[in-house]
Amino acid sequence: MEDQHLLQDIGLTLRHSELRPVYAVGTERRRVLPGQERVLDMGVVGGDQNLGQAIVMRLLTPRGELSGLAHPEYGSRLHELIGRQNTATVRNLVKLFILDSLQGEPRIEEVSEVAVEPAPGRRDGVSVLLRVKPVGTAPTLTIGPFTLELER
Repeated sequence: MEDQHLLQDIGLTLRHSELRPVYAVGTERRRVLPGQERVLDMGVVGGDQNLGQAIVMRLLTPRGELSGLAHPEYGSRLHELIGRQNTATVRNLVKLFILDSLQGEPRIEEVSEVAVEPAPGRRDGVSVLLRVKPVGTAPTLTIGPFTLELER
């Protein structure tokens, strides 16, 4: 497998995104032994799907939140922008905070693009599109577009 370095993790699914995103552990059905009934198990993601999920989780986690687990630099500063108006300055800060956060992801060789624009039809959110080049020979990964809410 070419993208083994992108690892494998528990799959998450977006349950709802009112007020803030809420994720749940994804599930899948599998057979434990031939001829047995399928059982419900935790879903897993691997390769570029795992990297994409890891990037979203990194961006949604406030920096310093995992200090007690010996990861003080994990996360982003995006939470600091909640309550701010959707201005060009704030959109530039969103881009800066994303780039700063992604520097800590060892599976990313290069951030090719971070596009931050006003969310269509919403004045309180920004639309974010990311393109990253994983380490190794994996192709460029596109994440998004997804919306970040600024005002509550």
